[in-house]
Amino acid sequence: MNKLPFTRKNYQLMIIGLLTVIAGFTFMALDSEPYGFGFMGITLAPIVVVAGFIIEIVAILYSPKEKK
Repeated sequence: MNKLPFTRKNYQLMIIGLLTVIAGFTFMALDSEPYGFGFMGITLAPIVVVAGFIIEIVAILYSPKEKK
């Protein structure tokens, strides 16, 4: 029998990563400085977006331990 490649935990992590990326881009859009050169647009938002992509990579590579 062929097992599915992703488990429920993988999909949960993918959704968390996607929401984190969306939050990062929202922070970029909400920056009140011209051209997004404030703290949120230059520092905070890129860190949040990169964290979201790292969560996505972890979600894809995550493999649960098999019970014996």
